[in-house]
Amino acid sequence: MTEPARDVVPAIEPVRLSVRGGGRFPVRRVYCVGRNFADHAKEMGAEAPASKAARGVPVFFAKPADAVVTGDAVPYPGATQDLHHEVELVVALGADAPAGVLDVEDAQALVFGYTVGLDLTRRDLQAVAKARGLPWDIAKGFDASAPVGELVRAADVGTLAPRALSLEVNGERRQSSTLYQLIWDVPEILHELSKLFALRAGDLVFMGTPAGVAALQPGDRCIARLDDVIELHLRITPPPV
Repeated sequence: MTEPARDVVPAIEPVRLSVRGGGRFPVRRVYCVGRNFADHAKEMGAEAPASKAARGVPVFFAKPADAVVTGDAVPYPGATQDLHHEVELVVALGADAPAGVLDVEDAQALVFGYTVGLDLTRRDLQAVAKARGLPWDIAKGFDASAPVGELVRAADVGTLAPRALSLEVNGERRQSSTLYQLIWDVPEILHELSKLFALRAGDLVFMGTPAGVAALQPGDRCIARLDDVIELHLRITPPPV
């Protein structure tokens, strides 16, 4: 009898998020939304839509699933002199989307829970890529570029829109906005993503950042919050030697 084929290298275990109240959430994919707050779009030199009718389509990019960091120590990455923080609401999907384009009205049923995270960005590399019309991958998808907090079930968070998203660095408030200011809300983003990808349980969606992005340095301590519901504490450690 022929023996079953064996892996020729060790299989990599998925990153797993802690879930408040018990359990773990294995991460499948990480999708990110760019320019989803008007004030940040203007901050980055882009034109913000004047109305919902003028929104066009969202800007999407991705990070590797193993870029997710669940501890409180995040190493300053190599190849950059300008690491920026972008605090974001992170949405976790607990069910697969049906085949085809997901209706906005059905999208919320896919959501398992929420947390907060940082979309860390090598801004100098992003600026070069933008100037040359190149992809942003090396600016966004590097190791440890997606620290996230504890996952809280959607029912325990409740209505999102009035809640405030914020980031403090070394005790100084740098970013703050209510989720009313999202250009595309969670169901709308899931609808748009479903036109491009098959959404599955285990997917995370970083929903975009408000204005106030700025540089981080080794030794900085950050606290990301969604009101008093979720907190993420982390420190930026020196680059690996």
